[in-house]
Amino acid sequence: MPVLGKIEITIKINEFPVDVQTVENGWKQFEIDCDGRIVSVTVKPKVFKKLDEAKENSKYRTKNGENDNN
Repeated sequence: MPVLGKIEITIKINEFPVDVQTVENGWKQFEIDCDGRIVSVTVKPKVFKKLDEAKENSKYRTKNGENDNN
């Protein structure tokens, strides 16, 4: 009999996904190319909102990594 387990995967992305689709219950779905393997990702709206906020905040970053809010 198999032992119960759980898979946890971390995928780091370098840019905000462009082709994002809204699927059932408002969840967001997009694809990531992980070294030639296409991975379909579906996230809750709350998680996608955090990605979107991070994108907006990163627009104000300078080369030294500090926020340039001036």
